[in-house]
Amino acid sequence: MKGKIPVLLGSAAIVLAACGGGDDEPEATSAPETNVTSGPTPTAAAPSGDKVSIKYSLWDANQLPAYQACEAAFETANTGIDVTVEQLGWDDYWAGITNGFVSGTAPDVFTDHLARYPEFAATDVILPLNEFIERDKVDVNQYFPGLADLWTTPDGDRFGLPKDWDTIAFVYNKQMLTDAGVDVATLGSLEWNPTDGGSFEELVAHLTIDEAGKRGDEAGFDKTKVKTYGFGLVGAGGSGGQTEWSFFTGSNGWTFMNKPFWGDAYNYADPKFVETISWIRGLIEKGYAPSLEVAAGGHNDLFKAGTYAVTSLGSWEIGDVLKAEFETGFFPTPVGPTGKRASMFNGLADSISKTTKHPEESWQWVKFLASSDCQNLVADTKVVFPAIPAAAEKVKTGRAADGVDVSAFMVHVEEATTFTFPIADKAGDVSAIMGPAMEAALNGDGDIAEILTAANDEVNALFAG
Repeated sequence: MKGKIPVLLGSAAIVLAACGGGDDEPEATSAPETNVTSGPTPTAAAPSGDKVSIKYSLWDANQLPAYQACEAAFETANTGIDVTVEQLGWDDYWAGITNGFVSGTAPDVFTDHLARYPEFAATDVILPLNEFIERDKVDVNQYFPGLADLWTTPDGDRFGLPKDWDTIAFVYNKQMLTDAGVDVATLGSLEWNPTDGGSFEELVAHLTIDEAGKRGDEAGFDKTKVKTYGFGLVGAGGSGGQTEWSFFTGSNGWTFMNKPFWGDAYNYADPKFVETISWIRGLIEKGYAPSLEVAAGGHNDLFKAGTYAVTSLGSWEIGDVLKAEFETGFFPTPVGPTGKRASMFNGLADSISKTTKHPEESWQWVKFLASSDCQNLVADTKVVFPAIPAAAEKVKTGRAADGVDVSAFMVHVEEATTFTFPIADKAGDVSAIMGPAMEAALNGDGDIAEILTAANDEVNALFAG
């Protein structure tokens, strides 16, 4: 939503991912226009004997208890530093961060996103961590391969240390699949294609039920009166489509940009992208997936209410869907025309605001957040997969002890079928263009190829000259 470039999936780098927050990609809240150049430098003096207070912000309420535990551990070991942890909802969070850079009220440290930090780096509002990392000999290879380098710009500046990662899989209502006669053991071998949808479309058609009890693959099915949708569409997905469509476009061989990282031309007009989105639109038209109006109710809530038989979700959402009052399970994304499955990888990290008055203390907190001490505490909550492999394994084994198999989210790492959230400048402007375009495409407001071609031209014009 990006790192080392170890292996390639098509032309996309294979790395790990972690969104751990918003349901969709970032809204079009761009970094401030005015550069902040008067902030302290990474070589500021170490803390004095006076107690220093710093503020740390994050957006995910589910992760708040984990980081409050890290706060307590950190303050016990660093008695001269007081950390205040602040949690805000997704939209308010980013508005507060960007406005805070201008007003000087930004938090000292904040959870950053791969879609955001390139603009923050370009406008000089966050501190590079290179000198801190070198001075304190932090091992950037302790994380999953490639994860740390996602936070490095082309000029070599590093603006974060990894805290977690995520992939995409599907959750299913076990009773609904049992009633439909579906063997859950077959879910891991599903495949799809943009022509007839493959076994994945066969599954969601069969799981779709209208108000009269007719299934989507039965004669007499009424697509205008659907009670349960086989495929719980998350939404339009804007410019990134992490949980909405990226796993389909990725397994169809499509890539976001002309380069894996820091590209300057997008590919939203590519035939592979157009045909994939057209196929998803076809699922809506057939009644197997909901309209965007229905999907606005929230995919997790609609799943838990029994409106969706299966839906895609990020690994940071596992805990939420487990709150359903019925038995659930997970399966990996289907294999596409490339012969492989795919999942976006989006790893979060923490950045230091350049407006901070306490860069040294802020760094000590960032370093702790990226350490095994904190990440093992995060692992104990089982909310997300931490960036350090041993801590991530704790989550897997912890879930297994609870009777929950989360291997569907790990299979992409094991099979090396991940690709990154597009890392490039002007992400806010791209999102502002592609958000309405994707809504129009999936709403059927015109020819999809024409809609996406026009939007792609507008996006690429941002990088012209």
